[in-house]
Amino acid sequence: MIVDIESIQIDSSRKDVLAEEFAKPYFAHLKEFLLAEKQAGHIVYPKWPDIFNAFNLTPFDQVRVVILGQDPYHGEGEAHGLCFSVQDGVRQPPSLQNIFKELHDDLWITPPKSGNLTKRSQQGVFLLNAILTVRKDSPASHKDIWWQEFTDAVIKKLSDEKIWIIFLLRWAFAQTKELLIDTTRHIVLKCPHPSPFSVHKWFFWCKHFSRVNEILKNRGEQEIDRSL
Repeated sequence: MIVDIESIQIDSSRKDVLAEEFAKPYFAHLKEFLLAEKQAGHIVYPKWPDIFNAFNLTPFDQVRVVILGQDPYHGEGEAHGLCFSVQDGVRQPPSLQNIFKELHDDLWITPPKSGNLTKRSQQGVFLLNAILTVRKDSPASHKDIWWQEFTDAVIKKLSDEKIWIIFLLRWAFAQTKELLIDTTRHIVLKCPHPSPFSVHKWFFWCKHFSRVNEILKNRGEQEIDRSL
């Protein structure tokens, strides 16, 4: 199966940078798998137009901060292609509630009613999941279908071709990706996952929100407005 690059709904700057990955056999296998899921009647999240939402909202040349998640939320209507984010009108999952609690404790920002993080993405915060799809009600169901080969390449491209990105690696799985990052060119901030099972192991009071803005301010860049 040959993948038609033009059919991939992704920002043009990303297509140029990642064209080599789209041409590799594993990406064709990935697309075949997703088509087979659909033909078998399985519901896959996010919907096809939203799979590369993080890439489209934060073009390659605008990436300033990377936050890495594992795979999309698997409940109905939740995932829309941004890690830790849910669509407007959807109840905030516990991890996202804890993120907003830390935001309040760190920057005294009132937790928003919506869990939609689109406006953060539009400020250069690349909300990347390591695995970009999931079967409904089946967490990590797509963890072995080549997505990580693709997203590892994305992280490596960012590390090799940009400078001074701030990578936020929240938990052990995300922290394994530090091997892909040139830490002499970029900044890596690590903490536990914000889930209820690990949030008290120093996710609370890690103060990464203020730390990111401090780094950006010291570089003369616009801080991330998290009050949106």
